[in-house]
Amino acid sequence: MSKKSTRQAYGEALVELGQMNKDVVVLDADLTKSTKTNLFQEKFPERHFNVGIAEADLIGTAAGLATCGKIAFASTFAMFAAGRGFEQIRNTVAYPKLNVKIAPTHAGISVGEDGGSHQSVEDIALMRAIPGMVVLSPADAVETKKMVFAAAEYNGPVYIRMGRLDVETIFDEATYDFQIGIANTVREGNDVTIAATGLMTAEALKAADILAQEGISVRVINVGTIKPLDGETILRAAKETKFIITAEEHSVIGGLGSAVSEFLSEVYPTKVKKLGIYDKFGQSGKANELLEKYELTAAKLVAMVKENM
Repeated sequence: MSKKSTRQAYGEALVELGQMNKDVVVLDADLTKSTKTNLFQEKFPERHFNVGIAEADLIGTAAGLATCGKIAFASTFAMFAAGRGFEQIRNTVAYPKLNVKIAPTHAGISVGEDGGSHQSVEDIALMRAIPGMVVLSPADAVETKKMVFAAAEYNGPVYIRMGRLDVETIFDEATYDFQIGIANTVREGNDVTIAATGLMTAEALKAADILAQEGISVRVINVGTIKPLDGETILRAAKETKFIITAEEHSVIGGLGSAVSEFLSEVYPTKVKKLGIYDKFGQSGKANELLEKYELTAAKLVAMVKENM
């Protein structure tokens, strides 16, 4: 399979979007090459704004542009967007329901050598808690592009979580249909469900292949929209399979696993096991080695399925 980072796909999608819609503007906090907004900057310099290392200003300026009818995409690293910019996102974007798309890259531990200070494993939890905020997490480059276009069409605040690492392309651009609020069942199965998001969807598919050889049928759901959660698809999986495993490159506190557990506990109590970061910070290291260290792998998913059958 080909590989491309979701940040690269984001930059390319912005260029396509900018050609189609002159109201699209892009802002960055002095990380244009890293977030790949430099691709938009090169094509549309008059619609790209580098506010410098000032995340509060990044979000505030994006909000101001939104009040003038612009569709503003604001990018930096996830740690700085969700962390340093939280108050502005809450009070300046979400509270007045402005049409701003917070689109950070470098989320999760796969940031790699930048270390724990730059590896955001809490951002989904922070953004989920903000009233009215849509939270998206693409699995590959194809889904990233479709999310960017969907976010541009959606009127209101959106958070799109992207990564640095090149990841496998698992969807076909011609046939994959992304809609905000809809989870995609990418593999049917009757024994157990793995609900995954981000780069963990590829690991879930690998785990399903391994377990199929042992006669275990695994349903794989790609949860591209973490908020609003697709309760219908999750509920159907809970009723039709024995239990659910959630998989995410994020803390198990407040992320996808929490969202699924919160929903099912009220409508259809079900065993839910979570694979993610267990109350730890990241650390410096090569991305793939860190994913192994934190057990964000197909092998761990296989083990979890067998332990709970």
